[in-house]
Amino acid sequence: MVKIKYVLFVLTCVCLVNFANAQFSKINWTPDGNNYFKFKEGGIVKVDPRNDNETVWISAQQLTPAGLSKSLKVQSFDVSNDNQKILLFANTAKVWRYNTRGDYWVLNVQDNKLVQLGKGLPAQSLMFAKFSPNGKLVAYVSGHNIYIEDLAGNIVRKMTMDGTHKMINGTFDWVYEEEFGCRDGFRWSPDSRAIAFWQVDATQTKDYYMLNTTDSNYSRPIPVEYPKVGEKPSPARIGVLAANGGVIKWMKIDGDPSEHYLTRMEWNGNNQLIIQQLDRKQQESRLIYANPEDGNSYTFWAENDNAWVDMNTDNPVGWNWINKGQDFLWISEKDGWRHIYKISRDGKDVSLLTKGQYDIQDLLAIDEANNYVYFSASPTNATQLYLYRVKINNPKDNPELVSAATQEGMHDYTISPNGHIARHRFSNHNTAPVSEFVSLPDGKPLNNTNNIAKKIKLNPDINIEYLQVTTDDNIVLDAWINKPKDFDATKKYPVVFYVYGEPAASVVNDSYGAHFNFLYGGDMSRDGYIQVGIDNRGTPSLKGAGWRKSIYKKIGLINIRDMALGAKKILERPYMDKDRVAVWGWSGGGSSTLNLLFNYPEIFQTGIAIAAVTNQLFYDNIYQERYMGLPQENKQDFINGSPISHVQGLKGKLLYIHGTGDDNVHYSNAELLLNELIKYNKQFEFMAYPNRTHSISEGQGTFLHLQTLYTNFLRKNCPPGAR
Repeated sequence: MVKIKYVLFVLTCVCLVNFANAQFSKINWTPDGNNYFKFKEGGIVKVDPRNDNETVWISAQQLTPAGLSKSLKVQSFDVSNDNQKILLFANTAKVWRYNTRGDYWVLNVQDNKLVQLGKGLPAQSLMFAKFSPNGKLVAYVSGHNIYIEDLAGNIVRKMTMDGTHKMINGTFDWVYEEEFGCRDGFRWSPDSRAIAFWQVDATQTKDYYMLNTTDSNYSRPIPVEYPKVGEKPSPARIGVLAANGGVIKWMKIDGDPSEHYLTRMEWNGNNQLIIQQLDRKQQESRLIYANPEDGNSYTFWAENDNAWVDMNTDNPVGWNWINKGQDFLWISEKDGWRHIYKISRDGKDVSLLTKGQYDIQDLLAIDEANNYVYFSASPTNATQLYLYRVKINNPKDNPELVSAATQEGMHDYTISPNGHIARHRFSNHNTAPVSEFVSLPDGKPLNNTNNIAKKIKLNPDINIEYLQVTTDDNIVLDAWINKPKDFDATKKYPVVFYVYGEPAASVVNDSYGAHFNFLYGGDMSRDGYIQVGIDNRGTPSLKGAGWRKSIYKKIGLINIRDMALGAKKILERPYMDKDRVAVWGWSGGGSSTLNLLFNYPEIFQTGIAIAAVTNQLFYDNIYQERYMGLPQENKQDFINGSPISHVQGLKGKLLYIHGTGDDNVHYSNAELLLNELIKYNKQFEFMAYPNRTHSISEGQGTFLHLQTLYTNFLRKNCPPGAR
């Protein structure tokens, strides 16, 4: 649920911390993997990580279009395989969550000629432009159609003709993007002769209408094609078009398209396509080969789960082929743990590479020349993360720890294409993020002046305790307690719980900043608040598939009980004031906040819920059906876990906040909740932010207003300070 992701602000929404790490980790390596690029002074420089020496690669002058005085403000770039052309993405605009639409330019390195692509198409309308492998063509999406531009004469050809708001070629609808991470929807063939692409047919998908009431005298409806839980998926299919034109060849994939999803697709190196298909309940994953010549396909590998099948990777672009394309690496939970498997091209030979009762987090890099795959994991502490490696072929040894064991916390690595260099970032609860470049496989710093060990500085003002609590149900939960400044154990302090609780995110990670409440206008520690984070069953902690999937069909029930019983145990500490206990959360955390306040009023007296799903039947089909099943089969489970079913239990103070322009968790959730509270004469406070999205970040003064609202309500109803 909700995957808006900006760095600190979105720590409150759904998969915030992971996304923040991903954003920090982006780096543009040179093709040989020995240097990296960065933007500087309007141009692009090449940096040697061994000594931080910078060399101008592309000057600001080279990035300045003819007739203009300022260089392009480039967001990202790509280099052709022959290193002769640079594809530049500039003047970008947001599509739902990310800036994936804008203008593209090509710089020819030999003659310094800078040419804008897509002449004749609307400005700021191009998406996902990519060089053909031979560097002669560029393909992109505009207006839900695919175009190919010949760089020799900049001749633009429209390759699909039926693209509309509802017939989507080369990209995806709202829900595919939100829940599967699918945005870039086409792939060049290795020989540059064809393009394979998704077409999503949303013509039968109902629109949810947001209402803009402030930008003109008359209200304006804003439609979003949004399949609610219980609605069939928008049919998707894979087509192949020849770069020189002709009829599109559609792949013939078994199953009703309105009962399946096509979540991953790439060329397999043999001018075939490899496709992942999920059934509607996401309990069966099939890997399929398709022939682009005749469209015929067949399944060569499959796995099943009684809850849901793990998605393998959050990166929907690329396939991990190894051994000259004879095998590939795949992540699966089929033995109860999230592991890396080597699967032969025909699917007949399957080898487990990461043996043991532990989860890996991400597959980070493949160093095939030295027979290693690098991955992140934390076998002994689910709140931390380290770099490991294991042999790809003949993995007889246990995984090898690459990170320094003495640096306890969260390690993040971005590894170069050759597998010899990595940018390493580290933090923990009282160590602000530090970074260095290291050599692999030894993990040693490349530059002693940039050595993490020398830069680590503990923050003496942070008094955070990590702990495990065992509930009355005999469930062991990870938690942290952030104690106030000048803490005195003989006094009693108000307690503020920060929660999320659903399968998309955890809040107990040993990383810097995860314990600070940015919405509070001041310093909670100095004001005398105890802050607590707690993770329940069902969160994506590295504690086994059983832990994560125990929440199946029980969202709003098992997670809420775990959090409540965990809070009850934590509140047994004599310095915690049981009469001043607050809870707050955003999105899924807002839903958890409401359920805790309504179902456990004897524990929580104050709650602040933001952008919550108040009725599980109102959220999208991919998320809710993955974790809850189909409402046609078990509707009562959706009802039982929804906050609106329990409003009669409200006894404490509630502040509810929602943006009217929320395309993710729709504003109707707020009005539904309000009606139920009114029905039972439950008094509460409410704030609607006009036209703000799920992040409630748009508009002048919005953040300060939200922060002030939050802070005043908390101080009034859960007063700060020791007693």
